Amino acid sequence: MSSTQHNVVIKRVKKVSGGGHHGGAWKVAYADFVTAMMAFFLLMWLLNATTEDQRKGIADYFNPSIPVSQVSGGGADVLNGETVFNEEVLARKGHGGTRTQPEKNADSLTEISDEEKGAGAQEEQALAAVEEDLLKRALEEEGDVIARHIQTRMTPDGLVIELVDVDGSPLFELGSARPSPTMVTLLEVVADAVRQVKNDVAIVGHTDSRPYSNTRDYSNWELSTDRANTARRIMIRAGLPLAQIAEVAGKADTEPLTPDPLAPQNRRISITLLRE
Repeated sequence: MSSTQHNVVIKRVKKVSGGGHHGGAWKVAYADFVTAMMAFFLLMWLLNATTEDQRKGIADYFNPSIPVSQVSGGGADVLNGETVFNEEVLARKGHGGTRTQPEKNADSLTEISDEEKGAGAQEEQALAAVEEDLLKRALEEEGDVIARHIQTRMTPDGLVIELVDVDGSPLFELGSARPSPTMVTLLEVVADAVRQVKNDVAIVGHTDSRPYSNTRDYSNWELSTDRANTARRIMIRAGLPLAQIAEVAGKADTEPLTPDPLAPQNRRISITLLRE
């Protein structure tokens, strides 16, 4: 036998199968591509559908150097409380809302504002004319005997006419809603002056802080309300149109005219010629 040793070489052949689609990795890549394209087109649409201020708000929102407000709602969000579908925000045709956006004319807004100012000035003049006529009528009636019971002032609500008690000359009987002859004359004078305009009228009765009685069934609340209704009836009989009466109320001693709660001036009837 030969002493020569032969080395045996084993060759392993690796069989590769499936040379077609190379797995499903291409589907993931395609899905990512489609998602990116959709996001791109949404971004383009959003940029086209928003105003310059909204785009600035979006940029500030994604800017890490600017802290994001923690207040929710009420205009503290990216679009300042508005949406891209807001009729007032979308000035471009075809982006939410209607296809036509009403245009606002600055000149027309100025005209409306001037018209309102003119109407307000005319009403102020009319109320001032009523005030002047009222004092004139009161002086012509019985001189300062009637005029001393009248106090007038202009307020945001309108012209307020206060018919007040004075020492020695009450407008109602003590603890009663029965008017004195002076009160009847006063109310007739006021009705003649007030009916010259179309403004609504509010009639409110007031008392001082003196308790009416010990009974619980009738108090200064009822007394002030009854006196206000008495004033209403007298003014209607004097010619004031019923349609002008907008309010009749009694407030007892809750709104004193002077700091002294027992002062006679606090016993009064307030007649307000309301602004339109």
